[in-house]
Order: sequence, then C-alpha cells, then structure tokens
Amino acid sequence: MKNLKFKKQKKELTINQKINRRNFISFSAFFALSSAAAVGWKWLYNSPQESTGVTAGAHKPLRRALNKTELFFRNFYSNNHLVKTYSKDRAAKNIRVNSDIGIDDEGFNVETWRLEIKKNNGQVVRLTIDDIKALPKTELIFDFKCVEGWDQIQHWAGVKFIDLIGHFKLEDQITMPYVGMETPNGEYYVGLDTESALHPQTILAYEMNDKPISNVHGAPLRLIIPVKYGIKNLKRIGTISFSDKRPKDYWAERGYDYYSGL
Repeated sequence: MKNLKFKKQKKELTINQKINRRNFISFSAFFALSSAAAVGWKWLYNSPQESTGVTAGAHKPLRRALNKTELFFRNFYSNNHLVKTYSKDRAAKNIRVNSDIGIDDEGFNVETWRLEIKKNNGQVVRLTIDDIKALPKTELIFDFKCVEGWDQIQHWAGVKFIDLIGHFKLEDQITMPYVGMETPNGEYYVGLDTESALHPQTILAYEMNDKPISNVHGAPLRLIIPVKYGIKNLKRIGTISFSDKRPKDYWAERGYDYYSGL
C-alpha cells in the first residue's frame, strides 16, 4: 500500500511539474514576443520618414514593405479572379458616403461636364455622359470595402473600363503599366496599376440603385474598381491618363498603401 501511495504521489508530482513547465514556457514566450514587438515598434517609430514623392508620410521600412507586397501581388495577379457578386435585393438602399474630397458642387454643371482621356501623343478624347451611356451597360452588385474597416453591399451600373478602351481604340495606351484619374478640379486623384483597371468588373459607373448617381457619390461618372479598397474608387472622374511611372495618388501621399488591393 505504501509503495502504491508513493507511486501515486510521484505521478501527481510529475503531472504538476509538466503543467508548471508548460506554463513557464508559455509565459516566457509571451513576454519574449511582447518585448520583441515593443522593440520592433519603437524601432519603426523612430525610423526615418520616406522622401516626399509619389508616396509620402510613411516610415521608410514600412514603405519598403508595402512596395514589396505590391510587387508580390502584382506577380500573381490574375483578371480571372472575380469578386463575389450578390442579388439585387441584397444591395443597400442607402449607400454610405465617406468623403467629399474633390466633389466641389459650387459652379459644377453636369450638363457641361466632359470626360477627358489624355493620350501620350498629346491628343485628348473628350466624351459626354451620353457618349458613355451609348456603350453596353454592365451592372455590378458587390461588397464595397473601406480601409477604415466597414463594408457594404452596393449596386452600381456603367460601362466596363476595358469596353471603353476598346470602343475608342485606346489599346496602345494600356501597354503602359499605370492609369491615372483625377476629379475635374484636380483635388482628388488616384494611381492604378493597369491590370486592375482592366479587370472585367472595373466599371465607370453612372447609375446607383438603378438611378443616376447623386452628386455626393460622384455624379455624373465615378470609378468602381472592386479589387481595390474604397480610397481608389474615384468619384466624379474628370481626366484619365496613362503612364510608364506611378501617377500621383492622394492617399499614398499621406502614408497609405499605393496599391490598396484586396
């Protein structure tokens, strides 16, 4: 009996030792990782800011990481990947308004608005909203995502960007790796990789929930590019251009990711 009791106590002691050892390892790992994270954050916080250019406002190591991430995703990007779409009844009735940068309604007249497509040879193609509406219409109901963390299923309709390119014979322009877009007043602007701009679900939208787009949502024409976060979905497009170099981008100049892909 004494031997049995001793063995039982020894077994219980062994189990407690194992539990204590595991707890020690867990807490040690937690504190080590926490310390490493704190040191890493302090290093990043004190690292130099990037030089102001097409991008700005971020620390150099962070910008390098964002640029490497962009290269990685662009190497594996495929326009065969489509975002999930939904039935019309799932679309929000009240489309969220998140920003009015570049939407200057004072003195703006939809009737005199023109979309200017600037070619690299200096020529400019000027289109009215009726010119654009004459092209085949595409509807898209998808989950619009914002970098702030919210999302909303929205219903848009317009012309595919790739259809616009084909109809107006701009194929020579899309051999360049970037597309730039700006509002008529030039206050908001985005730079896009050409592959994403040519995605089959990227549209120049003129309708929202089967009605003309409201002013606050970018009337008469806005970009809907579902493979990007909302900051790339330019409202009230005034000009489109093409470039071998990154065009300027409003939020990238303020420290955000230039690519902003999903």
